[in-house]
Amino acid sequence: MKNLHLIIASSIVIPAGLCYGLAPDWIFGVTDTSPTLHSVLKAIMGLYIAFALFWIVGIINSKYWEAATWSSLFFMWGLVCGRIVAWILIGMPAPIFVLGIVGEFVLGLYAALQLRKYSSSKL
Repeated sequence: MKNLHLIIASSIVIPAGLCYGLAPDWIFGVTDTSPTLHSVLKAIMGLYIAFALFWIVGIINSKYWEAATWSSLFFMWGLVCGRIVAWILIGMPAPIFVLGIVGEFVLGLYAALQLRKYSSSKL
């Protein structure tokens, strides 16, 4: 149970990252084909996959669990904050991003609860 938040997060973030980088039109409806946007999306893909791989390291090696959990919390709540700012400035996002806000908030909260329960430096 200690690693469940990292398992869930990595199993969602890897496919999401691949969608951003390899098929942004498929789920996200991105139709702009400019090299600049595609470069940004590929960089996002790299960040998503790198963080997810770190979370997997935290699952496998308990020495990295706490750092992986903190990074998961900041990753998720950073996405939530960015999506809320975009919502305020640009308007209502596509339903998949509204679902993302909820899921990212819940996963961040779950990481915070896991830190409170299992961390040597309590929240």
